[in-house]
Amino acid sequence: MSGHFPFSGKANRISVFAFFEAHNWSLEAQEKYFEEWYKWAKNYVMNDPDLKAAKGILFAGEHFGTHAGHDFHLHGYAVATRMLDLGELIKGSILPKLDHDMMHALEHDHEEWIAAANAVAASHPRAEVPEIGRYRHV
Repeated sequence: MSGHFPFSGKANRISVFAFFEAHNWSLEAQEKYFEEWYKWAKNYVMNDPDLKAAKGILFAGEHFGTHAGHDFHLHGYAVATRMLDLGELIKGSILPKLDHDMMHALEHDHEEWIAAANAVAASHPRAEVPEIGRYRHV
């Protein structure tokens, strides 16, 4: 597996959010990036008979992580939580099925998704980061 996807390795919502922060993405850009992954994963699952039978139900309703959609106690991590939920499915069920050429194509698509999210971020800049850190106790 590549290793540059935000859900690669031992990811959690903080590390996924750090990926978003490293790209300086606003909430709108994060949503765009998530939507690209969601469309790709849904298309792959629905076109693979085994995955469709086992995981297709996950794409029948709300998006992954929407239990966190109202941002309850997540303080800006709702999209990171959805990306992590979807990423766990991708990492565990889809990536092992990809051959070298398919993985290369995914990496190419991923670069395009990053560029698309960067374009959204250019028109919807990220809010200024507060001077006091998020977890610093006063």
